[in-house]
Amino acid sequence: MSDIRPIGIFDSGVGGISVLREAVKIMPHEDFIFLGDNKNAPYGTKSSTQIRELTFGNIAKLIDMGAKALIIACNTATGAAVKDLRNMYPDTPIVGIEPAIKPAALHYPGGHILVMATPMTLKQEKFKKLLALYTDKADIVPVACPGLMEYVERGELDSDSLKGYLKQVLFSGQHDGTIDHGYDAIVLGCTHYPFVADTIREIAGETCELFDGAHGTARELKRRMDECELSAPEDKKGKVTFISSSGDEETIKLMNILFNK
Repeated sequence: MSDIRPIGIFDSGVGGISVLREAVKIMPHEDFIFLGDNKNAPYGTKSSTQIRELTFGNIAKLIDMGAKALIIACNTATGAAVKDLRNMYPDTPIVGIEPAIKPAALHYPGGHILVMATPMTLKQEKFKKLLALYTDKADIVPVACPGLMEYVERGELDSDSLKGYLKQVLFSGQHDGTIDHGYDAIVLGCTHYPFVADTIREIAGETCELFDGAHGTARELKRRMDECELSAPEDKKGKVTFISSSGDEETIKLMNILFNK
């Protein structure tokens, strides 16, 4: 059996395109609808109730558009809503994303690992439980990065302002130790952050390895779709459709630029 309906990918803004890119690489025969809720971004500064309501509404839109499977390409939305969404749509494979703490900790046992994420992601119970699983495997330091996703939303990926922001966040002393003390890895705990990975690496140093969860999330969705016999024929050529809740053509242009970056 095969299913030619599209896969829906949702994010609060444009960051989830980092996950979309990996999904297209793994499943080039599938159609994708990417929905960014740019009108209401950022989610990381909103209450859990607001995040849940916005996420439920946007997922319902994708379901109405015929999505056969879903990726919640936003750490904050995943933590707030993925469990309830799976109960609401039991016949639809739904995969969320989480910071890539596991692969970083297993790759650098006993190492020093920094986790960059939105303030809301760091506050969520889902993140705290994930962190607790690996605190005995490595020295893991969470760092809140309020405002970082907005640089990506503006398409500002390597500006002097961004570099100044990253230096302040990484060296401000807001966490135990700093990059100066020899961090082995940085976990990019927001789907926006891979788009500024080169700038982060420039500030943190080339010896610091970066981890993000995009590839693993895409692979997990493919596995679940294969189990449910939902994959499109492999001789089909897939397409991608971008939608922004803002209705702004400039945002759609940015989505295409990031997708092809």
